[in-house]
Amino acid sequence: METAYLDTFALVVESGSMSEAARRLELTPAAVAHQLRLLERELGTRLLIRAGRTVVPTEAGYRLADRAASILRDLRNIKAEINDEAATRELRLGAINTALHSLMPEVLAGFVKVYPDARIEIRSALSTELYDAVLRGELDAAVCLHPPFALPKTVSWEQLFEEPLVVMAPARWGKRDALELLRDEPYIRYNRSLGGGKQADDYLRKAGIVPRERFELSSLPAIALLVARGLGVSLAPDASVPWSRGLRLARLPLADQTYRRRLGIIWPRASVRTRLILALVEQARDVVSRAN
Repeated sequence: METAYLDTFALVVESGSMSEAARRLELTPAAVAHQLRLLERELGTRLLIRAGRTVVPTEAGYRLADRAASILRDLRNIKAEINDEAATRELRLGAINTALHSLMPEVLAGFVKVYPDARIEIRSALSTELYDAVLRGELDAAVCLHPPFALPKTVSWEQLFEEPLVVMAPARWGKRDALELLRDEPYIRYNRSLGGGKQADDYLRKAGIVPRERFELSSLPAIALLVARGLGVSLAPDASVPWSRGLRLARLPLADQTYRRRLGIIWPRASVRTRLILALVEQARDVVSRAN
């Protein structure tokens, strides 16, 4: 079987469109259709049918789609196992947005000095999604929050740093009481589907504070900008990152310091790309050490 045709099939299923798959692959729609016909001929069954302007899998197509990701992943691992050059070039990395906006540019800058020919695919997602992707073998490593449960023995974890919750407020309110700000001023909520947002929500409930909610966002940079404009206050992880420098912000600590999110890197203990992964971990350690 021509694996490129299986890649094409998976992309068509994902996008629901031969034209979109052709655009991403930089092929013509006719070339994509030809590859799919050859794949159907080899497997001896119809894989896709048209449904209006989209294409959807047949029953056989759904069964192949369920297997395609693992088949392609196994083929990539086999390639890396028998071809050391490939293993030193490709790394599939996940990271939460906070990490991408803070330590990851510096980590990647150091990494490519060691492996200048590396090709790194970076996926941004929630910590829970990244954790699951590492367990499924879809990612080689992820910079994310520690899940709220014990990790299985099949993965390694290294904590890079902790971030306590702080009250972010416009600089002119920097001398006011933190809890008073949360009670009295418009509140900019860090999205409750995120780890830091859940911690903030738990703290408010424990403190008996019902804030006057104005906005809810999943982006710490956007929250910082809104706070700096005087549009409200927020309770969020103390992410001291480049985008916050120069903003007129006050960060007021809480008396209860038990609310902290743990950010680190997770990776499988057994991997054909262990050398690359450990080099990335070493770069992350170095960046955090220098920042401290």
